[in-house]
Amino acid sequence: MIARGLLIILLKMKINLKIAIDGPAGAGKTTTAKLVAKALGLLPVDTGAMYRAVALAVLRKGIDPTKGEDVKKIIDEVNIEQKVINDEVRTYLNGEDVSEVIRTPEVDKVVSIISAYPFVRKKMVELQRSMAQKGGVVIEGRDIGTVVLPDADLKVYMEASPEERARRRLKELESKGIKADFNKILEEIKKRDEMDSTRDYAPLKIPDDAFILDTTNLSIEEQVDLILKEVKRRFGLS
Repeated sequence: MIARGLLIILLKMKINLKIAIDGPAGAGKTTTAKLVAKALGLLPVDTGAMYRAVALAVLRKGIDPTKGEDVKKIIDEVNIEQKVINDEVRTYLNGEDVSEVIRTPEVDKVVSIISAYPFVRKKMVELQRSMAQKGGVVIEGRDIGTVVLPDADLKVYMEASPEERARRRLKELESKGIKADFNKILEEIKKRDEMDSTRDYAPLKIPDDAFILDTTNLSIEEQVDLILKEVKRRFGLS
């Protein structure tokens, strides 16, 4: 039987546990992070959706995403919030629920351009850190374990082959009634990987102490199970 004092420590650790999940687009981060957070009673934070919301704001303003000075002019007008409603992480742009519209191909094409701007990343990182201050979070993105939460209790890096990630994205779009071409999606994924990993500010890279998880041949359930086993192994939590 666990001594009362140790049990209290473990329960407190679980409440304040900070888990960072990084990886390229389509590796399964968003769904897996949500399920891991639910299993552990933690708050899931989808940072990718935040950058998508900024990209949507830029598109709605009719601004050329490659014109950094124009993008910078509206960044202070962008207010982004996230809430968990019916077990789903919902993203709000200036009070409007944009959870669905930020997943369109139009946003896909420009989000890496927008997220590469240091002034955009600075604002988002500040927001993400403030959300993590109270502890008890699972935050997923591309620079969480390296920039946003370098002191995270557990850092996970999820990866998968570009082809598998393209198949997943195609399936997601088709489920929403959006027609798409596999080869075009694959090309865009490879281009985004290149942009994310070579940008000057906060590039996508594997944290030195990360638990690396290749999800190419894994189901969502298997991904979640492996991360929960790693949590249990490291912290004695279930």
